[in-house]
Amino acid sequence: MVAVLGLLVTACQSGGAGPGGPGGSTVRVAHVPSTLFAPLYLADAKGYFKAEGLTVTLQTVKNGQDAVPLAAAGQVEAVVAGFSAGLFNGVAKGLGVKVAASMGAATGARPSPSSLEVASRLLDAGTVRTPADLRGRRIAVSGGPGAAGGYQLAAILRGSGVTLKDVTVVNVAIPDMRTALANGGADAALPPAPFSTLMEQAGTARPLAVPPKGTVATGVVLGARFAGQPAARKFLAALRRAAADLQGAGRTSDENVAILAKATGQRPSVLRDTPPYQWDPRLRPDGAQLMAQQAAYREAGLLSGRTLTAEDLVG
Repeated sequence: MVAVLGLLVTACQSGGAGPGGPGGSTVRVAHVPSTLFAPLYLADAKGYFKAEGLTVTLQTVKNGQDAVPLAAAGQVEAVVAGFSAGLFNGVAKGLGVKVAASMGAATGARPSPSSLEVASRLLDAGTVRTPADLRGRRIAVSGGPGAAGGYQLAAILRGSGVTLKDVTVVNVAIPDMRTALANGGADAALPPAPFSTLMEQAGTARPLAVPPKGTVATGVVLGARFAGQPAARKFLAALRRAAADLQGAGRTSDENVAILAKATGQRPSVLRDTPPYQWDPRLRPDGAQLMAQQAAYREAGLLSGRTLTAEDLVG
């Protein structure tokens, strides 16, 4: 647990003071900065948390899958990140967390915020024409095959009759993916926005395929002790209010882009060139997607516990 706690490297606060813990008015949130989690940043910047009487502390982590145990242990109240194989294995073994909301989902359209990016050298040579041509090749995914990106990759490959077992998934940090594609360390990658846009603009890679519409592997995980508290309901209400701001033209409004640029450290111009994700207005957890994600991980040999139901995960 000490190693995991070491991941909490940055914090910023909004609102007034209040005690932490399950019954307090302070909500500590571990997150990985990404436009996937736009409702979190809008709710913070626009004062929606404060309007609910909450003090929300955003704590940046390098890897969301390693932060989930913090919520179970009460070190944070919430984790806003991708769902990993570790979440399914942990819940099967009694880990005290609940999936309370979804976050950014794939639009299924091109251009897409998340794409299977293939090295331009392979596309130019005609070596890779379809996802089926990636059999046996190295594909960079942040966190490896058991991360949320591993499920997104599985969803893309499935349409070509390819599984995670048919490719070599290598764990490459998102900022390093462009270099890996350029120097041959990887043949393809699955970066989130806006990193997909950046590598395309650099000429390093081009999109080959996109996740099917509605594919979602990210959301809000709450510690089980916190999930039933009034503060949890207020936290989710503020997130839903922010999600309403991200419908239609709101996804690319100047105000929202400026907030996301500050939250993610990206230039507004890059975000304007990046296709936005879509968010359910109520941020409802998608039980069908969770079950599909579990099936993909089990097929890849990444799960060791019992098969879970959606009710085991969602709360």
